[in-house]
Parts: sequence; structure tokens; C-alpha cells
Amino acid sequence: MKQDDTIKVFVGCDPNNCDLEQMMVLDYSIRKHTTNSVDIVWMQLSRDPNSPWYSNPETGEGWNTVKWSTPFSGFRWAIPEYCDFSGRAIYMDADVVILDDLAKLWQHPITGKSIVAAKTKADMTRLCTCVWDCAKAQSTIPSIKELKQDPDSHKKMMKLLKKNKRLIEPYQDSYNSVDGEDLAIDDIRILHYSDMGTQFSHKYAIPRVEAEGFEHWFDGKISPHPRKDLAELFDSYYNEALENGYQLDDYRIEPFGRFPKKTQQNYSGNNVTRPKASKSLLSRIFKR
Repeated sequence: MKQDDTIKVFVGCDPNNCDLEQMMVLDYSIRKHTTNSVDIVWMQLSRDPNSPWYSNPETGEGWNTVKWSTPFSGFRWAIPEYCDFSGRAIYMDADVVILDDLAKLWQHPITGKSIVAAKTKADMTRLCTCVWDCAKAQSTIPSIKELKQDPDSHKKMMKLLKKNKRLIEPYQDSYNSVDGEDLAIDDIRILHYSDMGTQFSHKYAIPRVEAEGFEHWFDGKISPHPRKDLAELFDSYYNEALENGYQLDDYRIEPFGRFPKKTQQNYSGNNVTRPKASKSLLSRIFKR
């Protein structure tokens, strides 16, 4: 792989300008640490029939989002075909801060039958930051047309890859550090502040969208993040971006409007931000 290769990054984000803060911080953090040229594709629902992200909830055309947890959940599966099943592509959610040269992830080996490099730690396959081998993915991923039509396509694809681990090349866990886990900041390569209820961007985005007269797409309860150091890290990147000429309006688009998705009113976060109380030995023995 040539050192001067342009890194293609696909980012899932909201189509109604709720994620501007996340987009700005992600963009800035990529370019702060990465020496290669980077091409970012912001994947957002679109009213344009010619867009690969087209959706028309009123007529049932395009992407069916009714069972998605986010405004972009199923888009990651469309990336190999978007790239004409050629080369590589990185996918990531918008709620990410890059803390190392992205070229290291871009160049990660994808060997054997694997079609994607991703985190496979513990009980969950994490495709919220991953690297696609687009050519190898062609034999496994359905067409965009099929993905759009099936409201369960995202769930089915996640289940398929979890069941067939040979399709996934495991990478270093710190390239998708979910809410910091147990890592010091210096040991994190990519920070994914994944818990939607504790995201650092909320303190900026929620009052902004309310002032602009609309609602944020996350409708669950908002709580403080348990790691103050990571919150301060996000703030520092947010302020650095502004100081370096980045502006929220650089990422603003014509709002898509309402779209169907799963509610997050009962969202319970993850075991990193909200660890479950451990059961007693007796209760585990008797499975209570």
C-alpha cells in the first residue's frame, strides 16, 4: 500500500444537523494526526433520489430506517458497493475522536476469508469503527437495493458477521476504545464515546438544537460521562477545532426532516459507562 494513498472515510451521522459538534471534532482530529490525504463521506439520509442515502418515509422509497437505533445504522453495509467493490474504506460513527495517525488503521492486514477488520473483544462484534476490503466484501454483502428494501437488513448483517467470525480480522482494541474502557488516554488510538446518553457533545448540541427550534434525534435520558478526563479531552479538541478555523456551519446541510427510528427512551448504555452490579456467588450458582 502506497504511503500517499488517499484514505477514504465514511461517517454515519444525523441528517438534521444534530451532530455538527461531533462532525467538526472528528474531522479536526483526523486531520490533526493523519499525514495522508483523507476523503470524508458524510453518510446522511437524503431527499435526493440520486443519492445513495436516499429515503422517502412518506412513500416507502429508499432506505427503511424504522428499526434503526440511529439515523445511519444500516449505511455501513452499503460502503463496499459505493466504492465499486474496489480498494479499502474505513467506516466510523460520528461520535469518535481520532488520537493517532489513521494510516495505521487504514493499512491493517485483512487476511484469509476476512472481509473487514474490526473489534471482536468480549461478547460483541463492534463494526462502529472498521476497515472494509471492498472487493472481498462483494460475495457476502447484499446489494444496496436489497439492503434498502429490508427493514431488518442491518440486524441480519450484524448477526451474520457475529456468527461467522472468520469474516472479521481482529484489530487492536484501542482502535475502537468504547468510552475509554480501562485505558489511559495515551493508550487510546480511537476514542468512541459510544454511550448515546453520556456523549460529550450533548452539552453543546442539545441547547443549540433547542435554540434552533427542533429536537435532537436521541430521545433517551442524558447523564454525565463517568470519565472526566475524556470529557475534558473532547472539550479541548472542540476548542482547538474552532481556534484552527473549523466552524459548525461547515457541516450544516438542508435538514431532512422527520424519519422513523427506534426510540431510545429506555436506553441503558453499556457496561463501561454503566457497569451492572455483579451478582452474588449464590445467585450465579442458582441463576437468579
